[in-house]
Amino acid sequence: MRAIPIPITVTALAAALLLAACDSGGSGTGSGSGSGSGDKKTGSTACRISEVGVQVGPANAAPAAGDTGNVPVTVTNRGARCTLEGFPGVALSAGNVTATVPQDTSGKPQKLTLAKDDTASFTLTYVRGKEADAKSLAATSLKLSLPGASDSQDFPWSYGPVQGRKNAGDPDASVTALQQAGD
Repeated sequence: MRAIPIPITVTALAAALLLAACDSGGSGTGSGSGSGSGDKKTGSTACRISEVGVQVGPANAAPAAGDTGNVPVTVTNRGARCTLEGFPGVALSAGNVTATVPQDTSGKPQKLTLAKDDTASFTLTYVRGKEADAKSLAATSLKLSLPGASDSQDFPWSYGPVQGRKNAGDPDASVTALQQAGD
């Protein structure tokens, strides 16, 4: 049997402990950038809205109160490989009133990995409300965020008021899970 010198054993043990400490998932003193957690299989992190291109529309806008409209949103990765899993965060705003758009849970979210220039999309479906109706949200802004990331971006809303289910803060609208473009 061959003996291993002690300095190599100590060095190997120290390296193993150091690697284990780095991968412990402890609280540490990270940057707090909100970029999402890493994916060990693909080496990617959650896509951030500040690192993708976003195209809102063209919409199939609801022409009159009570009609349903659809607003497709396409996300194009402009940076390093990243992942999307789940539903985007979507909120409609009118002045100081912000209403979160609920998820359309009829479709199951899939984990998507986007390389540079890959695209994914989702659809916001809404019921147009009546102008100047207390139950309608006279939305002027659409706020979007991506799952796993904390940053968001605002876009203009030009598709008319959104009907509320119970009140203006409870929009009769839904957002689908992200899906690979072309699916």
